[in-house]
Amino acid sequence: MISKEIQELFMFDEWATNRTLESVSALTEEQFERDMKSSHGGIQGTLVHICAADWIWLERWKGNSPNGLMTTDQIPTLGILKERWNSYREEIRKFLGTLEDARLQKPVTYKDTKGNQHSQPLVQQMLHKVNHASYHRGQIVTMIRQLGAKPQNTDLIGFYRTIQQ
Repeated sequence: MISKEIQELFMFDEWATNRTLESVSALTEEQFERDMKSSHGGIQGTLVHICAADWIWLERWKGNSPNGLMTTDQIPTLGILKERWNSYREEIRKFLGTLEDARLQKPVTYKDTKGNQHSQPLVQQMLHKVNHASYHRGQIVTMIRQLGAKPQNTDLIGFYRTIQQ
């Protein structure tokens, strides 16, 4: 895997997140906040979890090991969530702009939120981050459908079709 491919996956991740946020923007505040008994409650909790995980992984790659994730108390509205994501995107773009192929194979050591130390090649951590977000966006698609609304397609092949046009 080379840095160009990783950058493309992160472009996909941003594209898919933007489409998810557009779909969620059509919901009422009650629907956004509703506990749907999913792994992070509902749409709000799941989106905050994705955003928090995106942030914590980037911090780890920059040499920090935060000891906790952001919560819905810290990100209580969709507007604040979008602001946090925009801030993250600026930072991840800077990080990706400095990424060299050789660095992807080097291990990055960090502590998880429980204090356990881990070390894997950067490329594995970055692939995990994109996969993690895709998994939870899939949960959000289900919840949007359960609310009777229509989500946008966030599949990787949809992204490739979009950029090829």
